[in-house]
Amino acid sequence: MSTPTQDLSAAGVSIWLDDLSRQRITTGNLQELIDSHDVVGVTTNPSIFQAAISAGIGYEEAIAAQASAGASTDDTIFALTTTDVRDACDIFRPIYDATAGVDGRVSIEVSPDLAHDTAATIAEAKKLFATVDRANVLIKIPATQAGLPAITEVIAAGISVNVTLIFSLERYAEVIDAYLAGLERAHGGDFDLSSIHSVASFFVSRVDTEVDKRLTAIGTDEALALKSKAGLANARLAYELFEQKFGEKRAQDLVALGANVQRPLWASTGVKDPALPDTLYVTELVAPGTVNTMPEKTLAATRDHGVITGDTITGNYADAHAVFDDLAAIGVDLVDVTQLLEDEGVEKFIASWHDLQGTVTAALTGAPESQR
Repeated sequence: MSTPTQDLSAAGVSIWLDDLSRQRITTGNLQELIDSHDVVGVTTNPSIFQAAISAGIGYEEAIAAQASAGASTDDTIFALTTTDVRDACDIFRPIYDATAGVDGRVSIEVSPDLAHDTAATIAEAKKLFATVDRANVLIKIPATQAGLPAITEVIAAGISVNVTLIFSLERYAEVIDAYLAGLERAHGGDFDLSSIHSVASFFVSRVDTEVDKRLTAIGTDEALALKSKAGLANARLAYELFEQKFGEKRAQDLVALGANVQRPLWASTGVKDPALPDTLYVTELVAPGTVNTMPEKTLAATRDHGVITGDTITGNYADAHAVFDDLAAIGVDLVDVTQLLEDEGVEKFIASWHDLQGTVTAALTGAPESQR
């Protein structure tokens, strides 16, 4: 008997864990999830590192060493996070090798303070890539207006990228174009296109949270019947767009030169509404060539009782379009929803980053005098 996570993998979905900490690495927990839950990658973000480092477990000696060296708060954060990602990359290297670079990936994000600064994002992305110094690292760049040209520039430099905080189909189309433009420049610069990989992280549950709030405020039977449908519809239409864009001549010409398609990645897949099935954003978003990055709770639920029935995306395009039409008809402005979510997403990561700075500052100044 296969397990649900094995079934999910067999259906073409790469399972990545949306969490990382030094404790996971040193205790063997990460390797255990690889072995037992079919995990083939990891994503991180400022909130994840804030939670891990604030817990303190496993970081005491490293922070004391940074204090002793007189390191600044930001330099300490950079050292701690890049070390964790490097060590995780080493754990995943066999999977990276076995999948020709498709999986075995670990993501690390540029500082969210730089989300609206193209040049600074490019500089930090290159610095992160050089510091981690592992072929299987993915540099996360947010899909803000300032992030789009940074994506092109970083891909053009031969660096693999995880584009994050995508909420709208319109922005997703721009992300794909930015990736293709980067590949075209990389080809002109004599990079091996087959070595450059990318995923586009489309956020799911947050869309339902915001849309459902608006549907509840409208309060009609028609509105309430649409609750918890927008997130899946949005993601399914993103996959339709992925198929369309990478089927066009521009993308196919690059693929013929050895380039990889930019895989859709389903993020924010933890269910926020307790009335919904806890595996909803996993079992209903199955299609070949996708990634689902899950918090551990969702991963455990999927492994325990997820029911994988095959492709649940490509046969549902018409229904997804109908959901969008129905939402528009009752006055839900999806353009406004997705822009709000992008703005809030950046703000939340900035807040987490600043919390992390405060935690590390306190730890540095609180290190014993003999270690400073």
